Amino acid sequence: MSDEETEPDENDRPSGGAIRNSVRALRLVWETSRGLTVLLVLSTLAAGLAPAGAAYLARIVVDAVLASLAGNAAAKFTAFWAILGEGVLVGLVVAGNRGTALGQQLLKAKLAHHVTRSIIQKASQLGLGDFEDPALHDRMEEARREATVRPLGLVLRSFLLTRNALSLFGYFAILVNLSWWAVAVLVIAGIPAFFSEARFSEVTFRFFKSHSPESRERNYIETVLTREHFAKEVGFFGLGPIFLGRYDELFGKLYGEDRRIAIRRHVWGLVLGLAGTAAFFAAYIWIVLDTVDGLLSIGQMTMYIVVFRQGQAAVTSALTALGGMYEDALYVESLDAFLGHPVPLEEGKIEESRTPDDGLRVEGLTYTYPGAARPALDHVSFHLPPGHTIAIVGHNGSGKSTLVKLLTRRYVPDGGKILLDGVELHEWTPEALRDRVSVLFQDFNRYKLTAGENIGAGDVERFDDEERWEAASEQALAVSVIEELEHGFHTRLGRSFRGATELSGGQWQRLAFARALMKEDTDLLIFDEPTSAADPKRQAELDDALAEILQGRMGVIVSHRLATARIADRILVMDHGKVVEHGNHDALVERDGIYASLYRTQAAAYQ
Repeated sequence: MSDEETEPDENDRPSGGAIRNSVRALRLVWETSRGLTVLLVLSTLAAGLAPAGAAYLARIVVDAVLASLAGNAAAKFTAFWAILGEGVLVGLVVAGNRGTALGQQLLKAKLAHHVTRSIIQKASQLGLGDFEDPALHDRMEEARREATVRPLGLVLRSFLLTRNALSLFGYFAILVNLSWWAVAVLVIAGIPAFFSEARFSEVTFRFFKSHSPESRERNYIETVLTREHFAKEVGFFGLGPIFLGRYDELFGKLYGEDRRIAIRRHVWGLVLGLAGTAAFFAAYIWIVLDTVDGLLSIGQMTMYIVVFRQGQAAVTSALTALGGMYEDALYVESLDAFLGHPVPLEEGKIEESRTPDDGLRVEGLTYTYPGAARPALDHVSFHLPPGHTIAIVGHNGSGKSTLVKLLTRRYVPDGGKILLDGVELHEWTPEALRDRVSVLFQDFNRYKLTAGENIGAGDVERFDDEERWEAASEQALAVSVIEELEHGFHTRLGRSFRGATELSGGQWQRLAFARALMKEDTDLLIFDEPTSAADPKRQAELDDALAEILQGRMGVIVSHRLATARIADRILVMDHGKVVEHGNHDALVERDGIYASLYRTQAAAYQ
């Protein structure tokens, strides 16, 4: 990696620095478990304050032993009490280390759950457009990659820094009696290693940040090669070697650059580590010479050597912890950036209609996908009165499914309005809107839950209501699907879990149909390709069911099958994002436009 490539980008620096992010991480740990946080604090104090005192008592022991050998009878009692005190202090260090290890182990799982849950919760609040933004996927990957361990790592390094700082204050208090130069040498020897670690921490972070797209691609390939959804085509077409080759290629690219950074990091670490070792041995010689000259006692010599060695280790550990905190802080910053991503759909405040019985109005609706050359919807307008149904038809890419996403508030329009009883969709509270609108999406979800829960997902307030499961499945003609399952509504679906059952595409669609009918009193029902997975016989049955379900309700039906569209009171024909024709079936056939062409094409297939 060239020097130009490793120059820090201002956008990659944590806005508040390592200390500020440490406070954020500590707050996160405190929210996760106050008791374990207190345990870490007490363990840090015990392990940080005791070492210097133990070294001082060790010096008393050595001098007392020498004095006792010289004939001082009282010195042995001094040695005894000093050894006893040293044992207590060493015990505190051991207890502190054990407390830290226990707190770390217990916090790791809880914090990982807490952070991952926060990421998932944030993702659930984002709009559909956010999930179609590659840049947001990169930010989510950065947040997910190591955010489950980095906040804890940042806190633990903060405690380690505090522990070493406490120890160093004790060591400095001892060494200053030898010379201020001893303190200066101890500190200065570790500073180059700190700057080296901080530099390479930033380089490593920026490397992984810049390669988030490649990391996401590797994750995608893992999904393709390990999930049953892809297994049929991957196996039949023999795609495994191609995907594995691409997987290896991505790994090789990432590993090659990572290896270069790691080698440089550790070479510099070796050089600067040897410099620190040289500083220790210089101090070692100094202390020994002072002892030989009679300036220090044997006990003092032993104490200073031990303190200098432990002090050097504490300085190195503290500065390395500070460098590691910088790297951790960068990752925590990525987590904060994702969790702080603005929610595009502001929640409304209105729960009641302004003009009851006005129905659904779409006025001048326009929407363009990011990066697209032309709008997917271009000034679309129509009115759907209460108790009426419209069908929307058109060629692929005409804007039908985009309209559904706007009608269900998955996208925010670029222009125009969507009003339900005189209130724009974004002004309704999400709860009120869900009570009034339900939808069957074309690309409906196949939840690997029980059959009943797949239906109950349509009404979170009655998620486990078996009576509503039964009523919705009857309306959606899904009773036969439930009856074929070994445990009925309580049969787990999908093949990812033991004892689960897989369904056909048509069976899954009928459960999704039932899910859209879970709420009893919705005013507006939107069906996007509700019969796409049905055979001709089943389609006719579903068309009859749709007509009955929509009696007295507003309905929007998007369908390529014009037999389904015929049950609507009015048909809108879309082309290139615009409504180009509208009317009933007979009028549109007589007009001999796009609808008539579609109708003749479908009719010819059955002749």
